[in-house]
Amino acid sequence: MKNSQVLNLPPSGSSLLISGCLIGLQCNYAGTCAAAYRDKPDVWNSLSKHYNLIPICPEQLGGMTTPRLPSELLGGAEAVFDRKAKVISVEGDDVSDSFIKGAFEALHLAKFFDAKFAILKSKSPSCGKYKRYDGTFSKTLVDGSGMAAYLLMKNGVAVITEREYLSLIK
Repeated sequence: MKNSQVLNLPPSGSSLLISGCLIGLQCNYAGTCAAAYRDKPDVWNSLSKHYNLIPICPEQLGGMTTPRLPSELLGGAEAVFDRKAKVISVEGDDVSDSFIKGAFEALHLAKFFDAKFAILKSKSPSCGKYKRYDGTFSKTLVDGSGMAAYLLMKNGVAVITEREYLSLIK
């Protein structure tokens, strides 16, 4: 978490985008939910008592199957949108179009439901906020956002990771 940033949750009753894997949907690349959900399901399930949850999986929204091959950004999100970089699968396939489409679908849902806030899965090539994998599939993290997180933030949606959310509710 950035030290200079003050994080506040939106008012109760607000629409809130959330990575589907964080609320138990088996939608990540491996076809499972996030470890954060498996570790603390009650914490994540309680969100629906306070917010209109809009679960998203940008990769599924972009037309990818579940399970699917792991993918990483080979370059930054902005560069992928500008077609100067790619999102590639572990087998080397260019899956940029699916990630771009999924990011725009997530933004469409945010606008449709007037969601000004999102809790997204850290390190994801779609949902990661501060860190993402470097495109070499060597588990090397670099600074940068995933595709959907980047587009949402660029369009005024406040994004936090599941780790930031857990630190806010302590």
